[in-house]
Amino acid sequence: MDPAYPGPSSYNRKSMSSEAVVPSTQAPVYKRALLKLSGEALMGEQQFGVDPAVANRIALDVGEIQRLGVETAIVIGGGNIFRGLAASARGMDRATADYMGMLATVINALALQDALEQHAIVTRVVTAIEMRAVAEPFIRRRAIRHLEKGRVVIFAAGTGSPYFTTDTAAALRAMEIKADVILKGTKVDGIYTADPMVDPQATKYTKISYLQVLERQLKVMDATAISLCMDNKLPIVVFNLRKAGNIRRVILGDPIGTTVSV
Repeated sequence: MDPAYPGPSSYNRKSMSSEAVVPSTQAPVYKRALLKLSGEALMGEQQFGVDPAVANRIALDVGEIQRLGVETAIVIGGGNIFRGLAASARGMDRATADYMGMLATVINALALQDALEQHAIVTRVVTAIEMRAVAEPFIRRRAIRHLEKGRVVIFAAGTGSPYFTTDTAAALRAMEIKADVILKGTKVDGIYTADPMVDPQATKYTKISYLQVLERQLKVMDATAISLCMDNKLPIVVFNLRKAGNIRRVILGDPIGTTVSV
């Protein structure tokens, strides 16, 4: 198991509720944030599915920014269970494959909700496809009200339409709830000139413009999502999700990751 991810025995609900967090002299630089997670972020070292220890560690990180008073929304992908684009490339009807991928995001959202609520973090799963037995339908004003009441809102089922990625869903939902930033959690510590896992000469950007991301075809988010953020001047911070505490550091404005802005 990746040492960045503590095992299930490392934490429990009691220790979380009484956990002493070192007070910060910094104030959050963002009041309302949308955290974008890939489905693969929940896998840990597994080949597929959800690793409860990883979900637990993400829940702890989200709890830290909740205690800072940050209103938090989450959009999660489904690639750890089913990837619509890959299935389409193998001959499946694209719309059908995408709907299956949307359902996979709901499974992940419920797993993350469970992890959060085990730490007494009140959470609502909101879906673009109605399934009232397990989640609320997406109603913009209701979602905003949940955030104002201090609840974490997990947006599932993408945009509810095929041919759109969860990156685009994240950008769209961020605009709708008037988020101050999109936090893009990845397995690397920012945006590089090339894949740092492949090219040891790759260098990291600390800041980059939307146009540069599009022109250089950097794999940050898909072009539709980047264009939406550019049109609405919504910053994106790309950072290493695997390092515990990084979500809090980004929220406090620490110089980690890469910022995409004007």
